[in-house]
Amino acid sequence: MTRAKSIASLCAGLALACVAALPQPPRQYTDQDYANAEKFMAYNVNPLAYKGQVTAQWLDDDRFWYREVDESGTSYLMVDPAKGSHEPLFDREKLAAALKETAKGGPPIDARHLQLSDISLSDGDRTLAFNMRGATYQCTLATSSSCKAISGGPARPGQVAQPPMNLSPDRKLGAFIRDWNLWVRDLATGAETQLTTDGIKDFGYATDNAGWKHSDSAILLWSPDSKKIATFQQDQRKDGEMYLVPVTNTHPELKAWKYPLVGDKDVTMIERVIIDVEARKVIRLKMQPDQHRSTLCDDIACDGDTFADVEWSPDEKHLAFVSTSREHKQEWLRVADVDTGDVREVMGETVPKFYESGNSKINWHYLQKSNEILWFSERDDWGNLYLYDLATGKLKNQVTRGPGNVTQVLYVDDKAHIIYFVGVGREKDRDPYFQHFYRVNFDGTGLKLLTPENADHRIKVSHDGRYFTDTYSTPTQPQVTVVRDDEGKTVMDVAKQDIAPLLASGWQPLTPITVKGRDDKTELYGFMFKPTHFDASKKYPVINYVYPGPQIGSCGARDFRAAHGDMQALAELGFIVVCVDGMGTPFRSKSFHEAYYADLGDNTIPDQVAGMKDLAKQYPFIDLDRVGIWGHSGGGNATGAAMLHYPDFFKVGIAESGNHDQRDYEDDWAEKWAGIEVKNPDGTSNYDSQANQNIAKNLKGHLMLAHGTMDDNVPPNNTLLMVDALIKANKDFDLVLIPNVPHGYGPASQYMMRRRWDYFVRYLAGDIPPNEYQMKSYGAAMAVTRSGPDGDDDE
Repeated sequence: MTRAKSIASLCAGLALACVAALPQPPRQYTDQDYANAEKFMAYNVNPLAYKGQVTAQWLDDDRFWYREVDESGTSYLMVDPAKGSHEPLFDREKLAAALKETAKGGPPIDARHLQLSDISLSDGDRTLAFNMRGATYQCTLATSSSCKAISGGPARPGQVAQPPMNLSPDRKLGAFIRDWNLWVRDLATGAETQLTTDGIKDFGYATDNAGWKHSDSAILLWSPDSKKIATFQQDQRKDGEMYLVPVTNTHPELKAWKYPLVGDKDVTMIERVIIDVEARKVIRLKMQPDQHRSTLCDDIACDGDTFADVEWSPDEKHLAFVSTSREHKQEWLRVADVDTGDVREVMGETVPKFYESGNSKINWHYLQKSNEILWFSERDDWGNLYLYDLATGKLKNQVTRGPGNVTQVLYVDDKAHIIYFVGVGREKDRDPYFQHFYRVNFDGTGLKLLTPENADHRIKVSHDGRYFTDTYSTPTQPQVTVVRDDEGKTVMDVAKQDIAPLLASGWQPLTPITVKGRDDKTELYGFMFKPTHFDASKKYPVINYVYPGPQIGSCGARDFRAAHGDMQALAELGFIVVCVDGMGTPFRSKSFHEAYYADLGDNTIPDQVAGMKDLAKQYPFIDLDRVGIWGHSGGGNATGAAMLHYPDFFKVGIAESGNHDQRDYEDDWAEKWAGIEVKNPDGTSNYDSQANQNIAKNLKGHLMLAHGTMDDNVPPNNTLLMVDALIKANKDFDLVLIPNVPHGYGPASQYMMRRRWDYFVRYLAGDIPPNEYQMKSYGAAMAVTRSGPDGDDDE
């Protein structure tokens, strides 16, 4: 009897069992299947939830404005908490008409879709200043509005492009770089003044180059009275260079710039200076050059073009700043005399692994009026505040205590001796990533929760600390925005996010998850996305989206979002998509954050594996025989590590733009998380264990590598090292090199997303994707996301 007849005979008696046992033919996905998935991308679902979203922008007089987006277009509203008023900021039709006259020859201006930022009012609300399309405008609001462009904007034919400007607090001057020197422009007259004269190539003033990030912006901090500038002369003369060559049909132009690497003997240094703008005088601080480091990020500008870790005294006579050691283990808080350049060391901190001054915000503050320093430290395993004597540098008292962290100090009332701060993990039986707002006295008494709702709270404080806006939500519940006073009392309701159109579209919320980590006791938190056509009786392949940190985690913020990248869209294709914030990422305890210090090859992958195994116990529809993983940048590195360290667990991986060996990445990032490279006499190094190419021989599953050829953040060499090693190990893999795109792929990002979907459908689901499905164009997608309430490019 043939095998086929045997199976047929057996099936006659066990028909139902055989149907399940016989292999199913692969499913042919259609364009409509992909279109149904694409419906859940941000550019399709975000507009369905724009109405009622608020991103408050406070003015100096305790009023704030925000951008409202609804079916009528974009409006700008002004809220005055003292009066309880809530009304249009201006007549958008009149303003658009005035702008059309001013910006003749530029792109068309639509009154319903004005995208304005940095709005300020003066002259009794009769004069409006704002930024639009990279230019600064000033408009008179009257019966017939009129506008003039006072700086910036794209160059028109025959015009010279204007450099980006760092505006003074009084908005009368703009600082910019020309030929390695610092200049200022009078925005009213256009007159330009050169402030420095000895800047040269690779030793210029206020230059913005961290290797992985660089621009033409001037990095500095204006004094409050707009008369002085704190900045630096950046020395990169001995730094090594990075090189990229574009794909072209003729002689390519070599792109070369300074880019120090891990272990380099010579890295970027800065010489701190103070510039008297009126006198055009440069005061060089009397100290040795500082490392190009900050207490928060891997740059000296962590928030736009503002010089990080620098604060002026209220009388502009002194400048406080923090110097950071190369490996981020030591900090020195110093105060400089603005007139003489004399520098006094006040206090400092040394830690065994790495120091940070908070999460997303630098939290030390120079309190000259009370002769104190507010300092942030994780010395007791939690991020807390400490008060030091400015004169002696001695500790006066600890202000806050754990469990839970201070993440952002948003306002310090040095008259009343009260600190207002955002914290996480301080409320029992709540998601430890939910942010809440608190106040506490300088001496540590009077700690008070100001935002009681069990939700994630986004806070914006008025300039005098009298009010704050509180926008609260959860990953599954939409935003509510209220104004509260400094005691936490609700002063007025502002808006509620309307998600009725989103729900009508078939959208469903994600599922928050809690799983056990690698030690089988630490609780880890994350998100799970199921297809909207979910069937609990089926088994689903699972895809793990990963970003290992250590500076952030995989899942991002805990506020409400209609879309989280393409997680829901990918789930619609028949997958369970999961993200887990593993050990080694922030917002938990210091020991949690340090979990894999000096072992960057860890990449949280032991927690991803343990977490998915625990999740499968909770949800039997998860198929652990079909596990995929993908990530971008650090997530690309983590994906490579997962496929090579756990080749029997992860069957399919997509590693986009991964920094597969930190020695081929910028110095500041890895040296913070793993220390300085130590090379042994035999040629080995303490960085060898994190290099993915060293274990390329372990690959068993399907691995796609992708990189942009003009990636000036993570240079393409990182992926090509992996390619070289895989070829030498005789391994099959897939490679996508995208010509002439940077780290985020830009216009090719839609193409890469489609390739990602195809790869998981083909190799993880075992099915057949549609042929070359056409995603929405990048330009159209970005136009939608930029029109949102905050004007930013959403995920």
